[in-house]
Amino acid sequence: MIPGLFWISSSTINVRAVGLTSYAIVPTIPEENRPEQTVACPDGRGILQEPPIAGSEIDTLLGALERNRRTFAWKCGGLDADGLAAEHPPSKVTLGGLLKHLALVEDEYFTGRLHDRELPAPWNAVDWDATPDWEWQSAADDSPEELMTLWQDAVERSRKAVEEALATGGIDQLAKRSRNGRSASLRYILVDMIEEYARHSGHADLIRESIDGLVGEGVPG
Repeated sequence: MIPGLFWISSSTINVRAVGLTSYAIVPTIPEENRPEQTVACPDGRGILQEPPIAGSEIDTLLGALERNRRTFAWKCGGLDADGLAAEHPPSKVTLGGLLKHLALVEDEYFTGRLHDRELPAPWNAVDWDATPDWEWQSAADDSPEELMTLWQDAVERSRKAVEEALATGGIDQLAKRSRNGRSASLRYILVDMIEEYARHSGHADLIRESIDGLVGEGVPG
C-alpha cells in the first residue's frame, strides 16, 4: 500500500493546497496526447466517451470515468515543460504533478488493489516510506512526453484490468487486495476513481487558465 492512497480519496489524499452515448474513439485531444485506442467496454464496443443517458450501471460508470479522463488530458495537453511545471499560487500543485499522481492512482487502484498485483515501474522502485510525495516532487524532472506517456500507459493498464475483471465477474466483485480486512467492490473503485478525476480536473482547470487562458467544461467537439 502506498502511503496516502486510501479508498476514500477525497478525505485522505493530501493534495498539497490544492447526451447521447457514443462509442467512437475520436476525442478532440491532440494526437500525441490521446490514450491508446483499446476496447474497454465489457461487450467489446470500444471506449465510451461519456455516460449514456439511460444505460446500464457499468456503462454509466465507465462512461463517466472516460469523460473525466478525456477532459483531464485536454487540460494537460499541448504544453511544454514550463507549462507543466507552472504553479497557481498559493498552491504548489502543477499539471505535471497531477499527470504523475493520477498515473500512480490508476495503477494503485486497478493493478494493485483490484487484482493484487505488483505495481509496474516506476512505482515499484520508489521508497514510499522515505518519499511519500515522490510522484509530486519528481514530476519536474520528467519531460512532457514522459509524463503524458506515463499517464496514458497507466490508463491503458486500468482499462485492461477492468475488462479482465468484468470477463469473470460483475460490478459487485470485491478487490483482491483488502485494507484493514475490508475489500472494496469494483463499483466502489470506479466511483472513487471518478471522484479522483473530478477533483483534480478542477485543479487543472484553474492552473491551465492561469497559463494560457484555456477554459471550458469539456473537450470541444
